[in-house]
Order: sequence, then structure tokens, then C-alpha cells
Amino acid sequence: MQQLTNRSKQVSNKEMTLMERAYLPAIATGLAITLKHFFAKKVTIQYPEVKRYLGPVFRGRHILKRDEDGRERCTACGLCAVACPAEAIQIVAAEREKGEEKLYREEKYAAVYEVNMLRCIFCGLCEEACPKQAVYLRHDEFIPVFSDRDQVIWGKDLLVEDMNNRYTREAWTKEEAHTLDLKRANGEVTSVIPRAIP
Repeated sequence: MQQLTNRSKQVSNKEMTLMERAYLPAIATGLAITLKHFFAKKVTIQYPEVKRYLGPVFRGRHILKRDEDGRERCTACGLCAVACPAEAIQIVAAEREKGEEKLYREEKYAAVYEVNMLRCIFCGLCEEACPKQAVYLRHDEFIPVFSDRDQVIWGKDLLVEDMNNRYTREAWTKEEAHTLDLKRANGEVTSVIPRAIP
């Protein structure tokens, strides 16, 4: 009969020796492993004070970007809401009034932009769907812990970027990041200053 897998092991039913029946070698091996880990370098970090680098591909806190003049980039086109598989984004569009040119970049803007953080799966499809580069998931910031259910729906008050604390990255597009990686690999670039979106 042919074997179904080549990973099978032959098990023997041989009689155990006195040492094996006493389990002393197994206990000594277990204690040795415990002692080895006891003296090894700790991998635990003290989280609130020390934060681990999450990497450039981490998707964290949502942010609605502003342009250099402080105007909102979002035009309430709704592509992010359509692309969201969890249906976590709700948008209500409005027309820009006369005198609001310094607040909104386009004639149409999002009067209401809400993200339900309980439904969001942080897939990044909203970020990819946005034609105006208005929606981003920060790579350097977690979502805070919720203690009440009314804290999970984030409106524009929590999402719109603060101009005094702008979100910066080394590269804003995949092509730019790829070019930067190639330059780093060739030794042409050693460090890059993070910048706000152009």
C-alpha cells in the first residue's frame, strides 16, 4: 500500500527504560529551556512610555488631509464610501458658500464625514480609492481605546488634520516609495526628511 504523505513517522512501542519512566531527563530539559529564556534578552516593551516602530505599511488612525493652504482636500465624491467593504464611511455632500474658499478646496465638500470605527477593518481601500489624496490611514498612530459606544463614530472634528501637527511621510505614493527603496539599496540616499503631502 502506498503512503499518502512523506511526513509520517514510524512510532515504536518499545519498553521505556527506568530513567525514561522517572521522567528526569524530560524535567531537566524543561528546566534548561526555562533557564535559557530566563536569562535571554527581554522582548517586552513598556508600552505607553515606549512605542515600537510599526513600519510604513501599518494602517492606523484615519485622517482627512488638508492642502498647503489649510483647505480640506475632500470633495465628497463618495468613492471611499463605495470602496469600503465594511460600509463604515458615511458622507453627506454640500455646496461651498461664497466666502468659504479658504476652508474648502473645491465647490463641493463633505459637510458630514463619519467613520464607524467598530465596522472599519483598516483595509486601506478608502485610501486607494480617493482621487484627491484626502483620506489616509496613519502609519504611526493607533486608534485609541473606546470606553463608550458613542465614541466609535468619528466625525470631521476627529478626522480633519490639524495644521499645527501635520501628518508626514517619507514617500506618499507607491512609485515614490519604490524609487526611494532603490536609491537606498544603491547607497544614493541614506536619510530622507519626512514631509507633508505635496
